Amino acid sequence: MSENACRGLDLESRQMVVDTVRQLRKKLLSKENILEWDKAEVFPEAEIREMLGPEIGLQLLFIPEAYGGMGGGARDCCKVTQETARICLGVATGFFAIQLGSDPILVGATEEQKQKWMGRIAEGNCLVAYAVTEPGAGSNLASLKTKAEPVIENGQVKGYKITGTKQFISTGGYADIVTVLADAPEGPTFFIVEKGTPGFKQHKGEEKHGIRASNTSPLTFDEAYVPVENLIGGVPGIGLKQANKVFGYTRLMVASMGLGAGEAALEIAIPYAKERIQFGSPLSEKQGYTHKLIVPNVVRMAAADAYIDEVAQMLDSSEADLQVEGAIGKVFTTEAADRTANDCIQALGGYGYIREFGVEKIKRDVKITCIYEGTSEIQQSIISTFRWKTSRKTKGEFYGRMAAEMDGLDAQVADAGCRFYAMAARALNKTIDLAHENRLTRQQAVMFDLADMMTHVEVGIALGRKAVRLAQANDPQADKFKAIARVFAGDVTRLVGENAVRIAMGGGLDSAVAQQHLADIAYQEMLAGRANWVADMDRIADIIFER
Repeated sequence: MSENACRGLDLESRQMVVDTVRQLRKKLLSKENILEWDKAEVFPEAEIREMLGPEIGLQLLFIPEAYGGMGGGARDCCKVTQETARICLGVATGFFAIQLGSDPILVGATEEQKQKWMGRIAEGNCLVAYAVTEPGAGSNLASLKTKAEPVIENGQVKGYKITGTKQFISTGGYADIVTVLADAPEGPTFFIVEKGTPGFKQHKGEEKHGIRASNTSPLTFDEAYVPVENLIGGVPGIGLKQANKVFGYTRLMVASMGLGAGEAALEIAIPYAKERIQFGSPLSEKQGYTHKLIVPNVVRMAAADAYIDEVAQMLDSSEADLQVEGAIGKVFTTEAADRTANDCIQALGGYGYIREFGVEKIKRDVKITCIYEGTSEIQQSIISTFRWKTSRKTKGEFYGRMAAEMDGLDAQVADAGCRFYAMAARALNKTIDLAHENRLTRQQAVMFDLADMMTHVEVGIALGRKAVRLAQANDPQADKFKAIARVFAGDVTRLVGENAVRIAMGGGLDSAVAQQHLADIAYQEMLAGRANWVADMDRIADIIFER
């Protein structure tokens, strides 16, 4: 897919916005400010509002041109979100809340509502919050308790009285407008509630483990009246449909936040390793350090970046529902970023545990990305359920096509790991069939193992495509990405093989059936995906540490 065929900004305009975010480090979002907000648990309202003001106007990125914005696409928003998270995940959460709160308006509002509300947001006068989560209804929106009772006058609905409680609402305590999901007689419905509405209360922020520069507040509604004009879309009962439209996009944004945080941790640990001398040489020259704590995380972050970029391009070129792709991007990237931050603390030793060096803050911050917008376990359930059904419906063609594509790319560029991605995809196909035919899909533990296999195969294939593309273009980074793709291919085949064993042996199948399955998936041949991995890790270390 060419750049011109997709929605969004041209590369130069996108880079201009990214550079604008980087400039914020110099004053508005300086390291000193970031550490102080974290220590004091301060939501930097003035600074966030300045980011929305006429001098910066960062929110214009995601607002369509028709409503005064720049008309940025998913790739643009991913890159800017990633760059903001590199600076501070708390601040990035505050900015993301504006996007998230605006999404029901963008996807579901009438044209008149969009002109009014998106126009206000474009002007920079609004902090926005998305109020869906409740004390008893997190990812399970069917448990919604907040009610919207119609107010009828002369036989016509003139408004609604909203009653209920929302919890864990990002920027909830400071938002000027809130998009609220409430249960109307016709079903879940989104409404716009303005700050100061009688009966609407914004409460004190929660004390949190991380992202302390963001605000997370409970909201209560006690017959808070909203006019019928504030019912998003003008038709009650379609709120869940509106929410589902953006899950692929919003979860990809959270993946980008995790990616930015993971990269920020590596940007601290890599220079440290080059300078820290232990037993006569820098840490960057010791395999026990580089090959355990740094290079594997560089590989996973590169794989995540390749996948996020690919899905963002799909979003920019199609209106198709990409909820599963969003779930894959989120669970892989955020879990990998959490591990990266943890390893980077270890990489800095005692300094990693000290607040001044910043890595321990990243670790505290990044954990939330594995929780909000749907926990990792929710993502695993989505991935395994939908991909299992798709695989069976297509009689194996869904992953079969991926395997065939990887075989074709391997014929073109033989050293980008594509052969092993093809083997892993075919092994996954056979394991899905095994689980289905033996009714193992009734076991959630089996479905989670399948989800991990599906996730790693699809992320790996995106990385393989990128490595081949760079090689064919003679890109200066081609050798680096081919090595990264080979290392990750070894990780993918190992995980697919191990999970296939767990499912076949742990699912209570006859031993002969389990052994036959391992032969069918070419388990022993997949182990060759780890061949020469030490040399590949050495090569990646040479590049990133400039050895």
